[in-house]
Amino acid sequence: MRTLGRGPLQSGDRVQLTDEKGKMYSFYLSAGGQWHSHKGWINHNDIIGLDEGSTVQSNSGTKYQVLRPLYNDYVLSMPRGATIVYPKDSAIIVGFTDVFPGARVLEAGAGSGSLSIALLRAIGKSGVLVSYEERAEFFENARENVRNYFGEHQSMWQLINSRIQDGEFNNDFDRLILDMLAPWECVELADKALKPGGVICCYVATTTQLSKIAEALKDSKRFSEPESFETLLRPWHHEGLAVRPMHSMNAHTGFILISRRLAPNTEPIRRKRRPSKGVIDDAS
Repeated sequence: MRTLGRGPLQSGDRVQLTDEKGKMYSFYLSAGGQWHSHKGWINHNDIIGLDEGSTVQSNSGTKYQVLRPLYNDYVLSMPRGATIVYPKDSAIIVGFTDVFPGARVLEAGAGSGSLSIALLRAIGKSGVLVSYEERAEFFENARENVRNYFGEHQSMWQLINSRIQDGEFNNDFDRLILDMLAPWECVELADKALKPGGVICCYVATTTQLSKIAEALKDSKRFSEPESFETLLRPWHHEGLAVRPMHSMNAHTGFILISRRLAPNTEPIRRKRRPSKGVIDDAS
């Protein structure tokens, strides 16, 4: 099976059909196959050989636009075990942690593989991604989702069915991504895994988790001042002059916290912030 590709659609490609209401259907092409819905059927052979963006028609006359699915489309439709890192967050994680071609990245946990896919795309064939996933069912799901996305196993990816705390590291990673319940338990590990200047990124769901990992990084005195934020995605409706935000939006999914490992024997410079209005100076 293939998901990535360019040029005319081929047997093995994953394709996405979109109808006039915007509803999408995704499946893999195979010579001689048929796709069925409540609106009729389409022969795969009628799609194979077409350029992306072509229009196909079911036997009942329903028209569909046919394209290869984008990363966002694939991730939101793939089988899930663990909750996925949504594309709006994985894009920010890859961009804000500056995951570059050739980077060595350490990840825990792999979950359903959505972030692993984004990281593998970013590091390219010259990079290395080592992903830890403790739960066996999530491990298998992540492996299959990543393989199905790329169409084959990625040689630069090592997926390990274990706790990251059981690994041994020697400051040879450029980036560390922690998508786990208690990332504050891995602060010492992060110090051993990352190169000086390396980036640690924690993806957590609650303010309690966010506070605990931020304070743990500060207390270690091995990392720069943590920065944290969340991403909110608000789609817009546009029909003629009726341009307005949609009533629903993709709001909170998780908090992203980023910090950097300092050079050996270096104290962090903590930021001085002006006291809030109304705070009384004890010295007065």
